[in-house]
Amino acid sequence: MEGKSSTPNPKLLQRLQTECDHRPDHIQNTLSLLLADNTIPFVARYRKEQTGNLDEVQIANLLDRYEYLKELEDRRETILNSIREQEKLTKELEKKINAVQTKQELEDLYLPYKPKRRTRAMIAREKGLDPLAQLVLEEQGDRNQINNWLGEFQAGLSSPLPYDEIWQGVRDICAEKVAEDAQTRARIRQLTFQQGKFVSEVKQEFKETTSKFEMYYEFSENISKIQPHRYLAIRRGEKEKILQTRVQVQEGLTESTLQEIWLTKANVDFRKELQIALSDAYDRLLAPSIETEIRQKLKQQADESSIELFSKNLRQLLMQPPGGSRVVIGLDPGFRTGTKWVVIDHTGRLHRNGVIYPVEPQRQVEASKRTLLGLIERYQAEIVVVGNGTGSREVSQFLKEFIKDLELKVRHLVVNESGASVYSASEVARKEFPDLDLTVRGAVSIARRYQDPLAELVKIDPKSIGVGQYQHDVNQKQLKQSLDRTVESCVNQVGVELNQASAALLSYVSGVTESLAARIVSYRDENGPFRSRQELMHVTGFGKKAFEQAAGFLRIRNAEHPLDQSAVHPERYSIVEQMAASQELLVADLIGNQDALENIQQEFVSEEIGRYTLNDILEELKKPGRDPRDDHQEVQFSETVQDMKDIQVGMHLKGVVTNITHFGAFVDIGVHQDGLVHISQMSSQFVRDPLEACSVGQLVEVWVLEVDTQRKRIALSMRNPDSKNLDRNSSKTLVQKKNKLAQQQSRQKQSTGMDQLTEKFRSL
Repeated sequence: MEGKSSTPNPKLLQRLQTECDHRPDHIQNTLSLLLADNTIPFVARYRKEQTGNLDEVQIANLLDRYEYLKELEDRRETILNSIREQEKLTKELEKKINAVQTKQELEDLYLPYKPKRRTRAMIAREKGLDPLAQLVLEEQGDRNQINNWLGEFQAGLSSPLPYDEIWQGVRDICAEKVAEDAQTRARIRQLTFQQGKFVSEVKQEFKETTSKFEMYYEFSENISKIQPHRYLAIRRGEKEKILQTRVQVQEGLTESTLQEIWLTKANVDFRKELQIALSDAYDRLLAPSIETEIRQKLKQQADESSIELFSKNLRQLLMQPPGGSRVVIGLDPGFRTGTKWVVIDHTGRLHRNGVIYPVEPQRQVEASKRTLLGLIERYQAEIVVVGNGTGSREVSQFLKEFIKDLELKVRHLVVNESGASVYSASEVARKEFPDLDLTVRGAVSIARRYQDPLAELVKIDPKSIGVGQYQHDVNQKQLKQSLDRTVESCVNQVGVELNQASAALLSYVSGVTESLAARIVSYRDENGPFRSRQELMHVTGFGKKAFEQAAGFLRIRNAEHPLDQSAVHPERYSIVEQMAASQELLVADLIGNQDALENIQQEFVSEEIGRYTLNDILEELKKPGRDPRDDHQEVQFSETVQDMKDIQVGMHLKGVVTNITHFGAFVDIGVHQDGLVHISQMSSQFVRDPLEACSVGQLVEVWVLEVDTQRKRIALSMRNPDSKNLDRNSSKTLVQKKNKLAQQQSRQKQSTGMDQLTEKFRSL
């Protein structure tokens, strides 16, 4: 960020306006708003006229690009000052440095002047050999010139140097000059990236052993084509000292490129010396350095791709439909220690908790039924939710029989409990339930996830929710920024009920910090529910800026002002009052009045309020406080499938998508082991991106392709076999398909079959 200044750097602004397709004034307005400490959700929602209706992604991209350019400028200035202090900054060099547009180009130009440890070339220069190297490498001196120089040089020494030592020094200087030349580095880097291969091999001591990295024991792929998840997997295998890797370029390619650059005009008398120097430059200096840069680039690309996928998965998970304000009984299933139960009212408040033993080993079935029946009748519970952890299927089966035998109207379903144990041990949970056991806190989290997944999941570190890939291997700073932005975006898109929200949820509201969120909750506890948005100004530390940023995203049900339960910002209340007056209605009577709202003309458009804002207000008045999330859906797993041993090839099952990767999606079919739908099995049409075919939390129908109970792996397909005239009830056809897939799996060809991909992701 640009400190406290809200004025973008003119040079950087001009660069952005040249690069981007948006109108120049919209770019300038957007950056000015962001630099003035306005949040991305606020700018995107309530400043559409200034931004030209840019969405949150476009705004975030503008901000990220601006910050990159600012870092580039800061680094450029540091480099110029460094070279200037060395008294080596020429006008030509300064012009080149000011012209480069990337950090890589900048560092290439700085490399010859960058302070470094004593090198072989430095030692040669100390001996006075730099003019000779210059004469040989860049001035194409002939043998007479060289001999004259050598004669004068040796005559000036008290002890002449051996000619072998002289020429070794010359080669060392030439090698370093070549390796540090910006043009040469750019050519070799591009050549390596476009035509080189990334090779992975198993270390000798692991050759006869199996491991989760087995598919990379003999692996080779073009650097420009290697998939992000593969690179991260190989990198982890290297980190665990099972794999060894290298960058490989076809022999002769780099040599011919270097000769093309440096030997075209070289004197024929010294070609041999120069060829030796070029070979040394590549082997000793360029190759290791370029390989490091290639690895860094691959890591950066893999990080960006994985973080983007993680953020998309997280958004889909957070935006899952809420079950609504219902009285819920939450069950955290278990065997030996029993199943913990909690009763949560429609506001999410805990009423009671305890434990039952409906399954082995205690199997106190009747006592468990009596307890649940008493809770259902006393609290008028509408639904019983079960976490999908250990014992889930057994407890669910008990519930089905219990509800059926007593003909109860209460429903039951299974919810994903990923991260519940993390929440139960967190500081947030300890503050919320200081006197409860960890397992009871987990049951509370499970129950609340049904009511409102977003409100509960924001309390958990996103990396622990179970929708990421290699989240511990990517750049943690970038990951945190991306995930925080995603959570903030979801929270503000949905809006927050001010009188029910936890401090954890409030802290993601635009303009609200963690400390301010805690003060809001404290004020609410001491003074009772908020009656208006304006009352927020009574909270210590809640100033005008925070009110501006947050008010539109905070809802108050049954508030004193009817618009306080809508997404209309308080700064626009006067406009709505004018609208109501134009229809001879009160504001409360205008809200939801479709006929009256249809009569509102564009006459309310002004310099201050444009068409974007007016349309947003009208849409909000039609359905005030509407939830953008879909209606809640429930998956019913097959009762005939309780365990992996029950799964048969060819079965048609229902499931729910739990995670999406670059190579497919994982689906929960109710057996405590998710199956993998490879990207090639997601549709009968070509699928480039798994996110095009499904989303986290989506209910899907799948067919079983493979089952490996020993390694606990299930291969699934979302392609209906009937669509290709296959008899899905005939296991013979599918078994043949399975055998064909197995035959195609070879290390040399680096198959991307389901078995390998499942092994690669699930075991890492």
